[in-house]
Amino acid sequence: MKNKKIFIAIDTSDIKRARKIINEANKCKIDLIPKFGLQFFYSKKGRFFLERFKNDFWLDLKINDIPQTALSAINSIKDLKGCKYITAHANGGLDMLKAIKKEAKKKKIKVLGVTILTSLKNESLKKIGYKSKLEDIVLKQAILIKKSGCDGIVCSAREAILIRKKLRNLMIITPGIRLPGDNKDDQSRVTTPFDAFKNNVSGIVIGRSLVSGNIKKNFKRLIRHLNK
Repeated sequence: MKNKKIFIAIDTSDIKRARKIINEANKCKIDLIPKFGLQFFYSKKGRFFLERFKNDFWLDLKINDIPQTALSAINSIKDLKGCKYITAHANGGLDMLKAIKKEAKKKKIKVLGVTILTSLKNESLKKIGYKSKLEDIVLKQAILIKKSGCDGIVCSAREAILIRKKLRNLMIITPGIRLPGDNKDDQSRVTTPFDAFKNNVSGIVIGRSLVSGNIKKNFKRLIRHLNK
């Protein structure tokens, strides 16, 4: 667990619930960094909350637009002092990723490039129009993200092994994490925290396994699982 990062997905627009999750995370014996996504950021009170949030956090916006618009998006969050990580989608292309990284660096924000979403599988990609296999696409995206100068990538733990062989020093963060026995829900490529770290990833994102049901007990489950 040394130097490994654990991000907790605050997948809610309910400020009171978000505070409860964060408070329980702060009591935890392991260091957890909150990740706020579109649901929270787009909510009426979410943006206001983040303006005043003092701790480090990850803003998961998956920016995917023309370079100038993407760059402007980074400028628009300059008031969010706690934002230390932000995501951009590899589908935006090399120029967009470079533009985001250049601007984010000025604000000391790390940029993570997002590859194929963990909710998708090969059949889903064929319907979109992709002809290559999922693993091949993710590897190409990872190489593109590395070339752009971004600080790391977001990919399924299943692709992390392949990417680590090719890009040894790249920061790899894996979503689609579930504690043993929990439902996959809308995810297709999932793994447990223990198995993800065994695959030599740099960090994981875990949400529903922690924030659904009894939050306090879920955190205890996570600690027991990682210490097994």
